[in-house]
Amino acid sequence: MRLLLIRHGQTPSNVEGILDADYPGPGLTALGATQAEAVPSALAHESISGLHVSRLLRTHETAAPMAAALGMSPRLTQGLEEISAGDFEMRRDEDAVEAYQDNQARWSGGDLTGGLPGGETGEQFWARYTGALRHIAGLYAEDATVAVVSHGAAIRVFASVVGELGAATRHDRPLFNTGMVTLTGHPDQGWTLEDWVSEPIGGGHLLGSIEHDITADQDAEAAV
Repeated sequence: MRLLLIRHGQTPSNVEGILDADYPGPGLTALGATQAEAVPSALAHESISGLHVSRLLRTHETAAPMAAALGMSPRLTQGLEEISAGDFEMRRDEDAVEAYQDNQARWSGGDLTGGLPGGETGEQFWARYTGALRHIAGLYAEDATVAVVSHGAAIRVFASVVGELGAATRHDRPLFNTGMVTLTGHPDQGWTLEDWVSEPIGGGHLLGSIEHDITADQDAEAAV
């Protein structure tokens, strides 16, 4: 199957650089809604058989325009949520953000042991994320293309590991809001990295706004 892993649109916590991974999480900003509205036309060339979202509100709001364009309802799939920030939840200070990024880098390099204080371990993240994708794969034909709206750190770590890309933080391997990673394969047979689009798939002009230019948006990648 082809898996389109799409990061959600911009949220207020992204703008503020806050580690905000818990349920239900924030909705989209005005820019985030514009990013979401641009997704259907960007993917108009794809024959999408299904659309899946995490439990968090921002993925539902991001998927809504695509769902309307496709004439299908997004399927809530538990396990697609963002990597837990643990004791650093709702913090934006340098120590917390660096700890979150260092943990991402270690996991994306393939060392899934341990995790953040009060958060999930790498093994727990891997089990629930791959479990969600295995559930999704079981719903479709082997040649189906499925869109999944998920979260920046989760997508980065998962795709880095299966693509054998090595350790990376947001600076090394950015995935801006509504950026997309495309994988082909199956949870039980392995994945091949087909493409990694760091910028919003609706166009690079959606990286920023009058209030938040590209530099500010890069800083916002500290949030989840």
